[in-house]
Amino acid sequence: MSHTPPNRALPWLEPGQAFPPVETAWSASDPAPGLLAAGGVLDVPTLVAAYSRGIFPWYSAGQPILWWSTDPRMVLETAAFRLHRSLRKTLLKLLREGRLEVRFDHDFERVIRACAHTQREGQNGTWILPAMVEAYIRLHRAGLAHSVETWIDGELAGGLYCINLGAMVYGESMFSRQSDASKIALAALVAFSRAHALPLIDCQQDTAHLASLGGRLMPREDFCRHVRMALLHPAPGWNFQPVYWQHILFDDGRSA
Repeated sequence: MSHTPPNRALPWLEPGQAFPPVETAWSASDPAPGLLAAGGVLDVPTLVAAYSRGIFPWYSAGQPILWWSTDPRMVLETAAFRLHRSLRKTLLKLLREGRLEVRFDHDFERVIRACAHTQREGQNGTWILPAMVEAYIRLHRAGLAHSVETWIDGELAGGLYCINLGAMVYGESMFSRQSDASKIALAALVAFSRAHALPLIDCQQDTAHLASLGGRLMPREDFCRHVRMALLHPAPGWNFQPVYWQHILFDDGRSA
């Protein structure tokens, strides 16, 4: 995140103040494309308002809260998810041996704190600061943030956390303590999403790993339109049933 002065001023939000239109976010000619505003608070109403408009918080220690709406946006269409052959093989083996259990919301706080302590390649430190952890714990207690947990041999091996508003899922972060554990959590989220007709998972950041799994870039205008439509639908009940695996293990022609 650059501190170079932009071509125009960055709006400063007071607590409770509405977000500016996403179209006013910094463009490719500015030092931080997609940066929309700074300030505000991380309470539940503000976070719901942000995600409902295609906006998310992302900042580092020593910075104010920074709000982003990138263009284009990295998304994973659940119908386009590619289950690689090696992961399919691992999944089938663990399921056949009875060693794998996927749990939703069993220990959200443990998952988000594990994500916060995961060192990312090319990143110095973490963006999941203590204030962010507490904010998403509040979202979880409000029934809007969820953990997808990979348990192998009775131990938490990896997982991810996400936001769900209506029929829209926003992926946030993942961690892994065993090989493929975070990938299994993502596969479980996709299987759940397919079972409940949730067509899109927001991934925010463009990475080669997400692209290899079927992620693609979507123009912000299209993404925000999709979000508005998804919010018209009810949210599903968050629990994982083993039968959901059939949506990626046996009904899928996109393995690679």
